[in-house]
Amino acid sequence: MKEELFEIVEEPIQLQDLVAKVTRREAGAITTFIGTVREWTKGKRTIYLEYEAYKPMAVKMLNKIGDEIQAKWPNTKVAITHRVGRLDISDAAVMIAVSSPHRKAAYEANEYAINRIKQIVPIWKKEHWEDGETWIGDQLEQVPYPEGKPNIKDELS
Repeated sequence: MKEELFEIVEEPIQLQDLVAKVTRREAGAITTFIGTVREWTKGKRTIYLEYEAYKPMAVKMLNKIGDEIQAKWPNTKVAITHRVGRLDISDAAVMIAVSSPHRKAAYEANEYAINRIKQIVPIWKKEHWEDGETWIGDQLEQVPYPEGKPNIKDELS
């Protein structure tokens, strides 16, 4: 069975499984990033979040990020898993693992990955505040999605 390095899942993400995907004999460093659901955002209390994604395009964009990382930091290996569905406070929404021969490339590539996820991966979230709910829009929070979902044609142009 082929190992999937880039996934959108509905179940909790397992860090050890993700790390195992990038563990290699030539790697001297593995960095991990875990993006979690926080309780407070700009003074408003979150009860829980819902993430949705256009899965085929989201996986394609995660693969693109992997290709970009390979080009920028040769000899690295990256695995990214993003969770969708209902997530409670402190649940992991995204995990990234990067291995490389040396730590600097692993740190840089990992930070690059989360920034690119927010820029190009079609995943959006709905905040369930203690006083209501709001579709947040794109992950950079620059494009609102008042109807709950993006216009995919606009997002990909």
